[in-house]
Amino acid sequence: MKKRFSEEQVIRILREAEEPGVTIDDVCRKNNVTKQTFFRWRSKYGSMEVSDARKLKDLEAENTKLKRMVAEQLLVIEGLKEFAGKK
Repeated sequence: MKKRFSEEQVIRILREAEEPGVTIDDVCRKNNVTKQTFFRWRSKYGSMEVSDARKLKDLEAENTKLKRMVAEQLLVIEGLKEFAGKK
């Protein structure tokens, strides 16, 4: 599923809500997001800067790649064990 907002956009939206005199309701309405989404974003990205969000995105991608590699290696190992056990 494609994300509607990039990490940079999310952080910009969160920073909007920190400005004096601006309410969370106003920010959510302006950016067409629910309050639930806003608070989920705030718990994940609350104290981050844009560069931190980019690093997080890169690390998550690397983590996914490494998990896939480990799963593939486990399949190879299981296949070799099965093959060796049949001889």
